Amino acid sequence: MQKQSQPNQDPKIDVNGLIKAFQQNENQAAQDQLVLHYQSLVETIARKYSKGRSFHEDICQVGMIGLLGAIRRYDESFGKSFEAFAVPTIIGEIKRFLRDKTWDVHVPRRIKELGPKIKGTVEQLTTELHRSPRVDEIAKSLGVTEEEVLEAMEMGKSYQALSVDHSIEADSEGGTVTLLDIVGTIDQGYEKINQRLVLEKVLHVLTEREKQVIQYTYLENMSQKEAGDKLGISQMHVSRIQRRAIKKLQEAINAENNNSECIK
Repeated sequence: MQKQSQPNQDPKIDVNGLIKAFQQNENQAAQDQLVLHYQSLVETIARKYSKGRSFHEDICQVGMIGLLGAIRRYDESFGKSFEAFAVPTIIGEIKRFLRDKTWDVHVPRRIKELGPKIKGTVEQLTTELHRSPRVDEIAKSLGVTEEEVLEAMEMGKSYQALSVDHSIEADSEGGTVTLLDIVGTIDQGYEKINQRLVLEKVLHVLTEREKQVIQYTYLENMSQKEAGDKLGISQMHVSRIQRRAIKKLQEAINAENNNSECIK
């Protein structure tokens, strides 16, 4: 029996002509034909990265996004075939997806990239200072704000590759500390009292749900997951509410401080 020919394997297709038609005129039919032609290529690449994973279809879809991006950006003057340009683009898109998939919650890319930098900076500063560096010293060394450092440390708990139990040398006598020890160097009792005094003045700017999230995550020291379980919402939702609430509180506190300065 003669095998049926696959439309996505048609050797007679004018790939470069179809790409130009799409790039110049947004020709949807040309794009569809290219997608059909390279569908098996995307699926072959996806299978290599989805072995033992439960989201093969997601990886295929991500691979298709890479293919569409390659179609949009390909330039024949590069001197290479479209396939040679498309394959690394598809693989890169899949790898980014898999990297993001290792996080338990969605985290901004800048925070993901900051986490490993903090880890290296902590080790470097600990060696230079012969003690654990403060958050402000880490922030200054990296050229970021203290809030960004704290946020990255907190979000780092959701990433499998960055453990808060990672031990680093703290002194010349062989003593060690962990990243969690560094975050916890502030006197929590004093800090909670100070937080309550400040928050009581500005809590009125928050919605009831925002107040609950701040209460659980900051005043009762719950993790975002614990707060989410208590409120019946996802950890990612808690994170969004927390960021929104913090922004409102910062604006309210700044306004309060400005008013105090005017009274003086």
